[in-house]
Amino acid sequence: MTGRGFDHVETWVFDLDNTLYPSNCRLFDQIDERMGAYISELLKVDRVEARRIQKTFFYEHGTTLRGLMTEHGVHPNEFLDFVHDIDHTPVPADPALADALQALPGRKLVFTNGTVAHADKVLARLGLGGHFSGIFDIVHADYIPKPALGPYQKFLRDHAVDAARAAMFEDIARNLEVPHRLGMTTVLVSHPGNEDAQIMNRRDDGGQDHVHHRTDDLARFLRGITTESAGAIPVRG
Repeated sequence: MTGRGFDHVETWVFDLDNTLYPSNCRLFDQIDERMGAYISELLKVDRVEARRIQKTFFYEHGTTLRGLMTEHGVHPNEFLDFVHDIDHTPVPADPALADALQALPGRKLVFTNGTVAHADKVLARLGLGGHFSGIFDIVHADYIPKPALGPYQKFLRDHAVDAARAAMFEDIARNLEVPHRLGMTTVLVSHPGNEDAQIMNRRDDGGQDHVHHRTDDLARFLRGITTESAGAIPVRG
């Protein structure tokens, strides 16, 4: 779906992992590995079974954490501290994206199923730390992940965002369904090698009318918004 422009947008909302940085830096692979190790130790299963459980929880509950909390009573902070204890240095600086964000008029916010601490480290590596006025994370969402409706409603309230004047950028299509329903302009950001997103997006591909725009180059797409007078930009990933 295309044809919805950005003239009206005053708040720009970005997912973090595999959206603001490219999946080919393999940062989330480290988190994946840590989640598998945590599940293997917790449930006393081998790593093959741990990965199966991990991905099942991710697909069925929105995050692996939510599945572990719901089905095994896991304390969220313990899990989050463990899985985000990673090396963030593979994330490269992205001056092109920094310039594109700087040129966008209005507020920029991060809305992530991760944590503020993780987001701060990623944004610092990207060189984007000064571009965002707020981060809404899984803790602020009361550990309820996207794509559930509640976190989006709480995000809009907490940051006084008018959904009709906001745009949401995400790598997972189903996480754009609620923003679309609430009135936000939606953009699906694709990166080669983003395996989980590709699997989920194929599963959910029923035309995806909740996706207004698609891009495989976020910086270029954002530059297009500012240089083409906020017209419809059907960038295809």
